[in-house]
Amino acid sequence: MTSLDFGIATVRTIRTGLERVADYWRAFSRWLNAVLPKGLYARALIIMIVPMVVLQSVIAYVFFERHWNTVTHKLSASVVSDIAALIDVYQSYPQDADLARIKKIARDRLDLQVDFLPLSEMPPPGPKPFFNLLDETLSRELRKQINRPYWIDTVGRSALVEIRIRLDNAVMRVFARRSAAYASNSQIFLLWMVGTSAVLLFFAIIFLRNQIRPIQRLADAAESFGKGREVPNFKPRGAREVRRAAQAFIEMKNRIERTIEQRTAMLAGVSHDLRTVLTRFKLELALAGEGPEIDAMKKDVDEMARMVEAYLSFARGDLGETSAPVNMAQFLEELRVDLERGGHRATVVFTGVPMVTVRPAAFRRCLGNLVSNAARFAKTVSISGHRDHRYLTVSVDDDGPGIPSNLRDEVFKPFLRLDDARNQDEGNSGLGLSIARDIARSHGGDIMLTDSPLGGLRATVRIPV
Repeated sequence: MTSLDFGIATVRTIRTGLERVADYWRAFSRWLNAVLPKGLYARALIIMIVPMVVLQSVIAYVFFERHWNTVTHKLSASVVSDIAALIDVYQSYPQDADLARIKKIARDRLDLQVDFLPLSEMPPPGPKPFFNLLDETLSRELRKQINRPYWIDTVGRSALVEIRIRLDNAVMRVFARRSAAYASNSQIFLLWMVGTSAVLLFFAIIFLRNQIRPIQRLADAAESFGKGREVPNFKPRGAREVRRAAQAFIEMKNRIERTIEQRTAMLAGVSHDLRTVLTRFKLELALAGEGPEIDAMKKDVDEMARMVEAYLSFARGDLGETSAPVNMAQFLEELRVDLERGGHRATVVFTGVPMVTVRPAAFRRCLGNLVSNAARFAKTVSISGHRDHRYLTVSVDDDGPGIPSNLRDEVFKPFLRLDDARNQDEGNSGLGLSIARDIARSHGGDIMLTDSPLGGLRATVRIPV
């Protein structure tokens, strides 16, 4: 293998390793995104809590390893040194019969209670307590400084530590204060650390909720405006960046409303002018007398009036209407009555809570276009509605010829007319489905065309509630 081949193989190996690391990182990222909460409030809490927990854990570990262990070790070593000194005094210097002098020295000078027992009073070694730092430290110091058989009890009496050491002709029993051999105030430090952290976290949660609430209000206002509903009493609040976003939303909302008002005013003027001209045509035709040509011209004028009305309705979009609660079950029942009055077989089924907030006239026009489109080419029409906690879904099924699947998106285009399609309205303007979808989208929803169980077309309207 040449050096060039070796270099190429090395580069390929490095590239393979990097790709494998990237795959692992992407898998970890996907798992982390699936586990972590999706809300800003929960994520902000995690951002605050995790560093605090890590910091407190590091502080506690350093404290226990460097302070608590060190202090306990030094205290225990000091107590064992005092005991070793007493043993040396006992063995090196003559004592009185009842050993009162050495007991007095231990009590007054060393703060220890010392007794001398027979050799039979030396109990066998017992099991050591689990995770007891004092027991481990005392045992290590007794082996290091005295190196005689011993027995200790660090848990029998909460305030005292009992130590028994076998001497040549007796057992020396020593009671020492637990605080003299053990750093007993460490728990206070931990409680203080946890308590202050809990208090700080409590105030941080309250502050964070106050910061998140304006963002939630802004999102609710934007959602309501997108559904064509009013946004009452919305004001910029919260942090400076949130206020700026809210102010930008208000300005955008005002610009959109001004544009709609200008368009509505312009269309009203165009409608007035066109209707004036059409009225003049009708008057002139009425004065012209009777005849086949005159009748044909009257039909053309009537058709032109319907087309102009359809164009204006599509351009206007009924956006000036105010949203209001509507009983959707009764709403669909009225559509069924209109269908039966026209000689069609119709059924209506509605499930869920019937009250839905929509723009009544606009939504009636939306469903009316779908129902009339179905009735024009079918004999049987079935209307079904369902409302859950998120959406209102209304489906219009028929047994007509349907629309080919490759043309179902095309029929929503304005002014598009298919020779054999079902979206031709009375004026042949090709705006029925376009107006219906425009109204559905102005409510924050959409319309979908699929195959119907009845054999024809299913038109489904779904809007958020």
